[in-house]
Order: sequence, then C-alpha cells, then structure tokens
Amino acid sequence: MSKKLIVLFLGLIPLLCTCFSPDTPSDRRVLVLLDDFAIKSSHSIFFNNLKSRGFDLDFKLAHDPTISLQRYGQYLYDALILFSPTIERFGGSIDAAAILDFVDSGHDLIVAASSNASDLIREIATECGVDFDEDFSAMVIDHSGYAVSATEGDHTLIASDDFIKSDVILGREKIKAPVLFQGIGHSLNPSNSLVLKVLSASPSAYSANPNSKLTSPPSLTGTSISLVSVVQARNNARILISGSLSMFSNRFFQSDVQKAGSPTKHDKSGNEQFLTELSKWVFHERGHLKAVNVKHHKIGEVDEPALYRINDDLEYSVELYEWSGKDWEPYVANDVQVQFYMMSPYVLKTLSTDNKGYYFTSFKVPDVYGVFQFKVEYERLGYTSLSLSKQIPVRPFRHNEYERFIPAAYPYYGAAFSMMAGFFIFTAVHLYHK
Repeated sequence: MSKKLIVLFLGLIPLLCTCFSPDTPSDRRVLVLLDDFAIKSSHSIFFNNLKSRGFDLDFKLAHDPTISLQRYGQYLYDALILFSPTIERFGGSIDAAAILDFVDSGHDLIVAASSNASDLIREIATECGVDFDEDFSAMVIDHSGYAVSATEGDHTLIASDDFIKSDVILGREKIKAPVLFQGIGHSLNPSNSLVLKVLSASPSAYSANPNSKLTSPPSLTGTSISLVSVVQARNNARILISGSLSMFSNRFFQSDVQKAGSPTKHDKSGNEQFLTELSKWVFHERGHLKAVNVKHHKIGEVDEPALYRINDDLEYSVELYEWSGKDWEPYVANDVQVQFYMMSPYVLKTLSTDNKGYYFTSFKVPDVYGVFQFKVEYERLGYTSLSLSKQIPVRPFRHNEYERFIPAAYPYYGAAFSMMAGFFIFTAVHLYHK
C-alpha cells in the first residue's frame, strides 16, 4: 500500500511545480521537444543558459508516444520549446491544435524551423501570424550581407544586425556583433497586428533555392523578410519564431563573424547575447507588468464610496510594477492614462507618478449621471498589456442639495424683483397722484 502511495505522489509532482502566476510570472518548467537527442548537446550553451536562470527543462523526442502537455485538466509545463523542425506528427496527445490551446491558455512558445521544415511546423507558425516561404527548398540568400568565411559558398550564411529597436525586448546593452543565421525566411501576416520582426534581412536579401537558378522573381525579398519574429498574444502569452535552428547551436554561438563589406571582425557572434536577451523577454523575465492597489475616493477622504455625485472632486491611484526576473520593481513611465468612461470617455487624464511605481490623478466628476467606469488600457511595445476597470454609479443632486440661489440666475432674480418694485411704484403713482 505504501509503495502505491509513493508512486501516486511521484505522479503528482509535475502538478505541484512552480507555475506561471501573478506573483512569480517567469516560466519555470519547460518542455523541450527535439528531433534528435544530439540537439541537446549541440545546442547545450542555450539550454545551460536557461538552466542557470532557474528553468527546469524536460527533454523529450517529438515523436515520443508518452508526451503530454496536460494531465487531469492541468498543464504540466509553463512553456514549450519546439526544436523539431522536421517532425511530421507529434507523439502522444500533442498536435497543432493542442499547442495552440496551450498558447491560448497563457503559456509561452519557442519554435525553431529550418530549410526542411515540415508542414506541421509551418501550420503552427501560420496560426501564430507568420508565413514561411511556400518553396520547401528555399533559403534566405544575401550576396552583400553574408558572413565572410574561408569558403564563399552560396551566401546562405547571413550576418544580420537589423534588430528591433526596443530595450525591453532585447535588453539595454547594445548587441555589437552581427547574428549568424542560416535557414528559411518568413513574412508577417498583415492582418495580425500582434506579430513583430525582431531580426530582419537586409534590403539585398531574397528567398530562393540556392541550388538552382532563378526563373521567376522570388516571393520574399529585402527587408520584408523576417528572420526572427515574436508575438505577444492578447492574453500576454509570448511566442518566438525563428527560421533557423542552427542559430541556437553552440557552433554559431562560438563562431567568429565578419559581415561582408565590413572591415570589423568580431571574435564571437551576437547569437548568444541576442537569444539570451530575447528568451528573457519570451519567458517573462522582462517586460511583465502588474497593477496593484487600485483605489479611488473623494478628495479629503480615504474610504472608497459606493457611488459619486455629479461635480464631486475625486482622486484615482494605482501602483504599477515590472518583473525583473527575480523581484518586482517599480515601473516608471509618463504615458499611463485613466478614463472616466460611460459609452465614451468623459474624462481622460494622464497619471502623475512619484517615480516609485505610484500613479495618481484627481478630477471633477462630470455633470452627467449614470454608471461610469474607471478604465486603464495600457499597451506599450514589449510590455504586457494592462486592462483595469472599476465600475461606479454617479447620481444627480437630490432636491435638497441644490444651492438656494444660483449665481448664474442673479440677472433673472433682479429682473423679477425690479418688475415687482416697478409695479408697486406705478400703482402708487396712478392711485394717489393728482
């Protein structure tokens, strides 16, 4: 009996792992699906970097019949890495729909393709908002932005330094060396506004079969080719899609690099720094915001009222923090706004801040009664979106709350009393004057 209890407990351990939560948003347990276990050693620098940051990596072959993302309705992993570009069908209960459901549930995903990417990997990428070149033999070729090597080759080994300009996605430290890339390019779906190019090809690049002559214009050319893209879904799940599995490899991490036409030769490529910083963003070690202590009250009071009266003076405040990978730090910005909203914003105010994460403002309730909302809709490149809403009714004045005399009506008061005075004077004069 005791042995059965031990087995049952061991089976429940994955369910008790540290999960993505508002208090500790970084992913911790990651499933890595490989085409071959050799990738575990050939890409060990990338994996060891993740482990050194506290991630628990579970390596499995993509066709393993025992793999599963969830058990008893609970997800076993916080994130998924697909380093299996040639897989035609996943093992176990995993398929494209299961992976998309995994992302829809708020979990993160890294997908690395290659020149022989399968239809399955292409389908997942398409559902995430990027389209790989339809030519299965195509690779990105650049005759002016290639990496200089002892053998010129077919110029499919590219040295790219066209990065997205975002400190929150790629870190504050500038990536000085170009990134080595060899694989397939993709384009962004124009109907998907959530996908971003993180690493782009140069204007001279194009996508074609390097082993055959061009007979027609290539479908992907120039800077429209994305080499690495990211997606932040509306539920703040994050996705990284790369057209090259090799760029994660030890060989590319440790290789020297010199871009064609540049006299500078770097002892080490920018791959390790680029992918380390990018993975920090994907796994919510950077750019993850939370809001706490959302409060509103009348000026001069402390307690939050059940309702407001028109023309009341009120104060609204909220505290914003950003996850640094280890702890919550105050988030400082000057573009956080609050709306006092009913069908449309009646008041729109930019919040002031003390530069310690505390944001506040005050305003007068509009002279309109109804059911209003305090709304903060904050979206900024690279950061998780914030959507805060608090509902509050606004009532009109009661009959005994109006002013006895309204200053704007003084001319009318004067006119009425002057008319009465004039009437009495006229009556007196008419009756008693001879």
